[in-house]
Amino acid sequence: MTTWRRTSVLALLAALATPSIGDDNHVTGEINKYRQMLQEGNPAELQELRGEELWTTPRGPRNATLEQCDLGLGKGIVAGAYAQLPRYFADADQVQDIEARLTYCMITLQGLTRDEATQGWFKPNSDMEALVTYVATHSRGKAIAIPQAHAREREFVALGEEIFNRRAGPLDFSCATCHSQGGKRIRLQELPDFNTNKSAQSSMITWPAYRVSQSAVWTTERRLIDCLRQMRYPDAAYLSPAVIALESYLQHQARGGVMEAPGIKR
Repeated sequence: MTTWRRTSVLALLAALATPSIGDDNHVTGEINKYRQMLQEGNPAELQELRGEELWTTPRGPRNATLEQCDLGLGKGIVAGAYAQLPRYFADADQVQDIEARLTYCMITLQGLTRDEATQGWFKPNSDMEALVTYVATHSRGKAIAIPQAHAREREFVALGEEIFNRRAGPLDFSCATCHSQGGKRIRLQELPDFNTNKSAQSSMITWPAYRVSQSAVWTTERRLIDCLRQMRYPDAAYLSPAVIALESYLQHQARGGVMEAPGIKR
C-alpha cells in the first residue's frame, strides 16, 4: 500500500471512530470509501492466480488436473459456475456447494483422500481457499441463480431457512437475530437483512472475500461456520449438509444479484 493510500485509510478510520450521533449516512459513506481504496489492490488476486495454478497442475496418485471437474455447467467449465452453486449433482447424489464439489473432484479425478483434499481448509492461504477464489472470480458479472428444479435443491433451501430462523444454543440466538432487520450494525459493520432480496444480494455477491482483520480470503462456508461458533452452537462440520443448506438458502434469498467476488471485508 502506498504512503498516500495508507495515510488516507488511517484518516478515514479516525473519522469513523468519532461519528456524529445518529449520522449513519456519514458512517456508511466513510466505510465505503475505505473499502474502495482497499479493493483497488485486493490481495485476493494473489489467491486467484494460485487457484488457477492448482486447477491446471496434475496432482494426486492419478497425476490429474481438475480441468475435467464438472462444476454444474459441464466438464471444465468455470465461467458462471459459482453463481449457480449450491446445486444437485447426480453423480454424487448430493446437493454440493463449491467446496464440496471441489473435494469430490479431487477425490474422483486426482485420487486424493477426503482428508488430503480438505487439509488445512480453515488456514490462511489454503489450497481450498485458492481454488474457491479462482472459480468465484469467473462468475463476476453473472447473476446468482441457484437451480431449484430438483426436489433435493428445494429441500435444501427449505432446510436452510429453518436453520436460519431456529433459535438455539446458550445465547438463544439464530441467524435471524442479527440478519432479519434493516439498518442494524455491529462494530460499525452493516448487517444485511436476508429477508430482503436487495440486502441479501449486497452480502452474497462479494463472497468469497478477503478479510482485512484476518489477512486471508474466507469462503462462504468458512464464514458460516464461524458465525455458528460465535452463536455458541455445536461445532459445525466442514462440508456438512446443514452448512450447505444454510448457504443454499442465503444464495436463494440473494437471487438475481450480480457477482462481484472476491470482495473485501473488515
